[in-house]
Amino acid sequence: MRRCAVLALLVFAVSSAFAQQYPSRPMRLIVPFPAGGGSDAVGRIIGPKITERLGQQVVVDNRAGAGGSLGTEAAVRATPDGYTMVLASTSEIAINPALYSLKYDTVKDLIPVAVVATTPIGVVVSPAAGLNSVQDLIAMAKAKPGAINVASAGNGTITHLSGELFRSLANLNWTHVPYKGAPPALTDLAGGRVQVMFSSLPAAMPLIKAGRLKLVAVSTRNRWPTLPDVPTVSESGVPSYDVVYWYGLFVPAATPAAVVARLADTVEQALKQNDTIQSLGNQGAAPGNMTEPQFAKFVRAEHARWTKLAKASGAKSD
Repeated sequence: MRRCAVLALLVFAVSSAFAQQYPSRPMRLIVPFPAGGGSDAVGRIIGPKITERLGQQVVVDNRAGAGGSLGTEAAVRATPDGYTMVLASTSEIAINPALYSLKYDTVKDLIPVAVVATTPIGVVVSPAAGLNSVQDLIAMAKAKPGAINVASAGNGTITHLSGELFRSLANLNWTHVPYKGAPPALTDLAGGRVQVMFSSLPAAMPLIKAGRLKLVAVSTRNRWPTLPDVPTVSESGVPSYDVVYWYGLFVPAATPAAVVARLADTVEQALKQNDTIQSLGNQGAAPGNMTEPQFAKFVRAEHARWTKLAKASGAKSD
């Protein structure tokens, strides 16, 4: 018993000494999607903020593929020393386990560090579609079953499943058009080749601001603070609809607790800075606001919710 206590103290001392020296070299932030999407936008906001506070460069590493699973697995397999992080989201952590034969467990093999940002899913339409509201979308889908083409970033992604949830609740029939990522889907939406997309706002906001896309509703229960004039889906005729998309920082399991705590504190302080809040707000996102234990509990709940919905929808990976 005494030997165990001594060993525990030794492990704690080594961990604390390592954390005091950490970081002593550049760090890597894996973004499991291509440049130009919502994850990339959020990653390139928080990466420099971690650099500022820890004094070491954070290099953003875009590792796309398999709906974000390839980049997430790269983080799982990395040395658990705090020098490799992954900016993962609802899709990679909570949805992909129901779609892919993963060689890792998103709950057991990653440590949730901090929620970086939350955002609604936006109901975004092509200006050429003649849709100005959720009511217009429902009316057109009922009048012309199957005729509306609804884009997504791929089968089983949050952009697909949030649309499926809406379609199911509103009892509609339309045609799902999956793409290999959000950027090509949004480009075709702006070009009028599809009519609707349920998109994360950081991915769609540049085209919305440019007037090439129209945002007709947001998915959250209440109106989004930075978009007070945009109605919610629930107030627009689908009262039980409520979806929040999140981006979080994770590190490999077995990363020293003291290092995790330092990273969590670093992100927490960065998210309180006015320029960070403004940068996220410009993307239609809000800074995260959870403690490390709260985020861990939240991740488990989200995993249970979305894997159940993904399985119920019959969605398959591309």
